[in-house]
Amino acid sequence: MNYLVTLARLIVGALFIISGLIKLNDPVGFSFKLEEYFSQGVLDLPFFMPYALAIAIFVVVLEVLLGVMLLVGFRKKFTLWSLLLMIAFFTFLTFYSAFYNKVTDCGCFGDAIKLTPWESFIKDVVLLVLILLLWVGNRHVQPFFTNRARHIVVVTALVLCVFYANHVLNHLPEIDFRPYRIGANIEQGMSVPEGAPRPIFEYAWKFNVGGEEKVIVTNGEYPSVEGEFVDVETTEIQKGYEPPIHDFTIERDGEDFASSLLREPKLVMVVAYDLRKTNTAAFDEIKLITDEALRKHYRVIGLSASDSEYSRQLAEHYKLNFEFYFTDETALKTIVRSNPGVLILNEGTIKDKVHFNDLDHLNLEND
Repeated sequence: MNYLVTLARLIVGALFIISGLIKLNDPVGFSFKLEEYFSQGVLDLPFFMPYALAIAIFVVVLEVLLGVMLLVGFRKKFTLWSLLLMIAFFTFLTFYSAFYNKVTDCGCFGDAIKLTPWESFIKDVVLLVLILLLWVGNRHVQPFFTNRARHIVVVTALVLCVFYANHVLNHLPEIDFRPYRIGANIEQGMSVPEGAPRPIFEYAWKFNVGGEEKVIVTNGEYPSVEGEFVDVETTEIQKGYEPPIHDFTIERDGEDFASSLLREPKLVMVVAYDLRKTNTAAFDEIKLITDEALRKHYRVIGLSASDSEYSRQLAEHYKLNFEFYFTDETALKTIVRSNPGVLILNEGTIKDKVHFNDLDHLNLEND
């Protein structure tokens, strides 16, 4: 039992720390995932949505601290109860998402490791079993170091977590796991490699044959049946390759300009997923930077999911010398964790990307 408890202790502690640190690297992204859970179509808890970021930070810091506390043996009873309650809640949440197909990615490991809803549920069940094992053999969960040393380790972990969370909130994630990281090419991210797995569909064809309904299942071909066609139901039985970027467009007046704009050798994109929630104070500096970019022969555009009239009003108010295009809000939230943020592209390749607090670090190279 002692060996089993020690092994469970190491696995649970390490997983909680790793999972928490990955999400702590991008708390804004985790808050977007919580907003998805709180939305009307999932848990229907819209009153939590304004507090999603605060909840996200609290949860990920707690996750890291519980992992540290378990490993060093700090306040055993509180730690085990907290671990049990947290994993019980997450197990319910992932089961709900998987069974009702509500949220396709739980966000357990941020964008670093993508898990399907059922994979997330299985992972939580395994953790639940391990935590229950810790409860059964809790007498074997012995503390390490002195009491003073344990306090120092936990307090240090808390201070580092808070410091790091504040840093990434006011800048950008230190490690970017998303397909829009610096150095990535957007067009390549949207392409399907040659020989990539294709989706496989099953077709259930319904016919009226002599007054009776007859169903014939094929993988696509139209069946040879002497009867009247009634309906067909299509079911995807095996998913194909899905490119990392599959929802990126740059639209204006119903036309998609992404293909032509992503061929621009010098392109500056000002990204603000929601202009009503954006940090408007940043647009004074954006005005200066984009005017400089235009003088250096860059093409400058804005991307937002806000309506065109609001975009026009904001551009007029700050005397911006570029136009806004429409892009899906989820895509814009993925591109940059800043509202607004600025990117520099060369023929679709992201050369630089900054938070609005770091606009002075944007690298506009001279030819």
